[in-house]
Amino acid sequence: MPVDLTAAGADFAVGCGYKYLCGGPGAPAFLYVAPRHQETFEQPLSGWLGHAEPFAFAAAYRPAPGISRFLCGTPPILSMTALDAALDVILEADLALVREKSEKLTSFFVEAVEQECGDAVRLVSPRASSRRGSQVSFSHPDGYAVMRALIARGVVGDFRSPDVLRFGFAPLYVRFVDAWETARALAEVLSSHAHERPEFRRREAVT
Repeated sequence: MPVDLTAAGADFAVGCGYKYLCGGPGAPAFLYVAPRHQETFEQPLSGWLGHAEPFAFAAAYRPAPGISRFLCGTPPILSMTALDAALDVILEADLALVREKSEKLTSFFVEAVEQECGDAVRLVSPRASSRRGSQVSFSHPDGYAVMRALIARGVVGDFRSPDVLRFGFAPLYVRFVDAWETARALAEVLSSHAHERPEFRRREAVT
């Protein structure tokens, strides 16, 4: 969704590149530091990349000017390449249109799930689309097993304790038919009691 950190008066912000920036697993994180703080805030993870002269190999650390001083770690080249390609596409998109599709897509999904599943699941995300990001969460007493059963059907969502099913919608490429098919898959899992199978109830390290 559109975010204007300057207008909001934000001091700092952090985020990940792997979800809605479509960078894929291992994509670098990003950091925003308001210009008024950049010359005085001390980066606790200072390192070679944030040095004013990284190839001087000086014994003492001297931070680079501006935002560059906050660079740290070793760049994962393959992950950065994927993120760079994703950003090329994202920067061509009108973010207002992306947000509009996000709201319509998630609203459609909420309606589809409630139509197909009735009161078997309960919406826990805000109902007003303006109060949601590109994600919708429902609760179910056997949420973990339900999500495992969905994943086995090729519908990859997420689970959060104690009972929350999370569904993410990347508006750039997720279609309305994808949302409909996900709602139908959820209804089929619940109506067939597929989630009651032992392999779906067994807890793994991740969903």
